[in-house]
Amino acid sequence: MSNIFKEEFAGIYRFLKNNANEVIVISSAMLFIILNRYFTIWDYWFSVLFYFGLLPLVVILLMRKNPLDYGLRLGNLRVWSFWVVLICLIAAIILISVSFLPSLQGYYDHELNKYGLFTYVWTSVFSLMGSEFMFRGFLLFGLRDKFKEGSIIIQMIPFAILHLGKPPVETISTIVTGLLFGYIAYKGNSFWPVLIIHVFINTFFVTVIYF
Repeated sequence: MSNIFKEEFAGIYRFLKNNANEVIVISSAMLFIILNRYFTIWDYWFSVLFYFGLLPLVVILLMRKNPLDYGLRLGNLRVWSFWVVLICLIAAIILISVSFLPSLQGYYDHELNKYGLFTYVWTSVFSLMGSEFMFRGFLLFGLRDKFKEGSIIIQMIPFAILHLGKPPVETISTIVTGLLFGYIAYKGNSFWPVLIIHVFINTFFVTVIYF
């Protein structure tokens, strides 16, 4: 019996040792998502920036890795600038089309009435800096060495789950946008293009709703 326990614990140890980087990245990412859900710090935007932006940076430094390797470099500008222009143009057309949906109007009218357009936009920018770094920086590039393009799929899962509670059409769309954003960041070797796209989408859409 003791030999069986020794073999099992040895197997667990080997698993953790061989996959240490991936275990740390995925486990800490899920921990920060849970902490942000249950223990909001001050306000939503600051909490997201803290849990999704600052704490992953701390983890990267504790792992003795270079934060620039996690999507913070400018990357391949020629590749991702094309995607930014294309996606923003397509998104503008789609967003105008769906802005008349009652579920979206009701949700964002409530948010805009609570915060106001200007406050909603600038707080969204800060929160998106944190969330985009978490998914298209920390998770995507933290898992790239092991899973290659599979990291695009992995980071989409918690990204979509995080949108539960928002209008159904928006939550469902995060499956597509999560994969697309991950692909752009992966090919462009940077999280900056998807931050620009995401900020444009949020800002453009609430502006359309507001006016």
